[in-house]
Amino acid sequence: MAEELLINVNPFETRVALVSHGLLQELHVVRPSKHSVAGNIYLGQVVRIVPGMQAAFVDIGLARAGFLHAKDISVAQISLSEAAAKTADNPDIRDLLHDGQMIVVQVEKDPISTKGARLSSQLTLASKYLVLMPGGGHVGVSQRIEDDAERERLRELLHDVRARHHLSGGLIARTSAEGVDVYQLDVEIRDLLRLWAGISERREKVVKPGLIHEELPVQMRIIRDLASMDTATVLIDDERTFAQVCAYVDEFAPQYIQQIKFYSGVRPLFERHGVEGEIKRALQPEVPLKCGGTLVIEPTEAMISIDVNTGSFLGGRNPQETAFRTNLEAAASIPRQLRLRNLGGIVVIDFIDMKDETHQRQVMRVLEKAAEVDPARTRIEGFSTLGLVQMSRKRTRESLLQSMSSPCAHCLGTGMSSSAQSTAAEILRSLVLDYQARCRRQDVSGDYLVRATQAVVDRLLDADASHVAAFSAAAKRKILFQVEPSYAEGQYDFVLKPSLTH
Repeated sequence: MAEELLINVNPFETRVALVSHGLLQELHVVRPSKHSVAGNIYLGQVVRIVPGMQAAFVDIGLARAGFLHAKDISVAQISLSEAAAKTADNPDIRDLLHDGQMIVVQVEKDPISTKGARLSSQLTLASKYLVLMPGGGHVGVSQRIEDDAERERLRELLHDVRARHHLSGGLIARTSAEGVDVYQLDVEIRDLLRLWAGISERREKVVKPGLIHEELPVQMRIIRDLASMDTATVLIDDERTFAQVCAYVDEFAPQYIQQIKFYSGVRPLFERHGVEGEIKRALQPEVPLKCGGTLVIEPTEAMISIDVNTGSFLGGRNPQETAFRTNLEAAASIPRQLRLRNLGGIVVIDFIDMKDETHQRQVMRVLEKAAEVDPARTRIEGFSTLGLVQMSRKRTRESLLQSMSSPCAHCLGTGMSSSAQSTAAEILRSLVLDYQARCRRQDVSGDYLVRATQAVVDRLLDADASHVAAFSAAAKRKILFQVEPSYAEGQYDFVLKPSLTH
């Protein structure tokens, strides 16, 4: 089964799903209140230089200042002093920028959590087959094109195109450029140069931090980046969006126009293709494998931890065979899960221990092969001495979990809440402290009413009843309890009520 692109449009959100061989591979969710700014170009103003980080914080008109590292600054666009020019290969941030300086930057990574956008002044403009770098001079070919002859052909075409259009900027041939002719490249470079001319013109009109160029809407961007001859259909369930996509494809990629279809089925588009269920499963930490094993995927602040377990799978002839077969299936599944969940950064995989180095090499080959289809840049290291596999994956936007959920107000995202025993102990400590404070103020009248969950109240009336009685006797007041069904585990309060006995 070939790839399918499914575009579901509602007034409150747009969702784009890439389905391949019946499995959801990639999901993009855009909402009006929280849309991606990756790829946008802004006029920014430097608000703070941080020499210790060799970086600067730049105001681009968003809620939080963006982060610009020295290595992401285009030196060609900066007037360097004679002294700084001598260290141009590794310049100091203070030689490149100063507080208050205006600079044109592009968003490389969306703001995530409390972090502002990651910025670069090395601007890039992408089309279907090419990437234009207005401030660079590099000519390159996507590393995903492995055929040496094709790489050389594309490199020669780029040099030819660059010379004919008197282009001073750099060019990169994207993976989709494999097999295209010079005519298609010429069409695209003319479009990119027109786009850059418009951006340059708007730059002259912008005088304060703000937007200069906005990246394509998600549905157009996905079609540009993902649609290929392997894409059987692009199904769209909204007439207005269907018309917009058709107009875009007809102008920039007419060879794909027959693949664009309007979906008018009775069943919702995502439900019809089983996507809704896949999304729900992608928000869970545990991933079942067909063999009966499981993956447990745990994102943390520092890295992504993936644990492989045999689970209910006992099909091997021996423990090593069972581990090997489970690891093979896990290795094939992990890159898809990372792509679907849009997890990035450092990824540490704890495969089931394998003593046979041949088995280890086979698992690594499967992992590397599965990662090849991911458009995000990945790097995979071999098994460490501890039996762990480390890989990295570039991420430019929030993870699926971050975009579709928020931390639990009660557990603060830990997935754990205070036990009844710990909460009961905290209540007793709080009562003692409150009583001592009231004694100092000579305010000792009344009985305590404690409100908590059923489990905590049961604990205080059973296992901790002796402690409650001891405090009641010492304080010479009653301790009353009230169950609050609406309280979360770990939540409680208490008040001092007028004494019920005289």
